[in-house]
Amino acid sequence: MAKKKAKKKAKKKAAKRRAAAVEMLLVGSKTKAALKGKGVNVAGDAVDALNAVVHWYIEQAATRAGNNGRKTVRGHDFIS
Repeated sequence: MAKKKAKKKAKKKAAKRRAAAVEMLLVGSKTKAALKGKGVNVAGDAVDALNAVVHWYIEQAATRAGNNGRKTVRGHDFIS
């Protein structure tokens, strides 16, 4: 029984380390409230996954702006 708890605790710590490597850009409580407002439950990893998507969109928009010779990211850079 103690091994199971230790293993579970180690997995949680590893997940936190991975999540900490990427800065959180979302407000977790607001994100969860918005999802719950749509009538769905929210898993523990949902906000982290959405945060990764937001980081990806930022990277894509910055690349698109750069490819167009701009240093300014505009709204249309987020829409491909």
